[in-house]
Amino acid sequence: MSHTYAQNVIHVVFSAKERRKTIPVEFQPKMWAYSAGICKKQGIIVHAIGGMEDRVHFLIQVPPTMALAKAVLGIKSNSSRWANAGGHKLAWLQGYAAFSVSASIVPAVVRYIENQEAHHRKMSFDEEFLVLLRKHGVEFDPKFVFG
Repeated sequence: MSHTYAQNVIHVVFSAKERRKTIPVEFQPKMWAYSAGICKKQGIIVHAIGGMEDRVHFLIQVPPTMALAKAVLGIKSNSSRWANAGGHKLAWLQGYAAFSVSASIVPAVVRYIENQEAHHRKMSFDEEFLVLLRKHGVEFDPKFVFG
């Protein structure tokens, strides 16, 4: 083929270091907006960003020329640098989870990310994360999932 055709839609989840609640509710809209700007500068399409005080979910479309690890590193390093410069103490855990998403279910995943607060009234983050790993067939050792 003379051109590259790809649709790399990924649901990415990562947490604040030591799972600290360092993203207060009143700061979240600014944090999500800034993170969307980071993505845009990298050529990443953002379908949704949302989360809670100790974690964030992204639904992003990564260009076929960019490694996912590079995309996530750019988001994490730039967002924490910006937050810290503004007086918010924020550091991310080193790892992340990433799940490929079919174009046909993008709207459902967007709703899921946008409704994190309501979702977590019924299920803890630990429960949610294990469900996501199992649902997407990711092998893991429960002893090491949460550090």
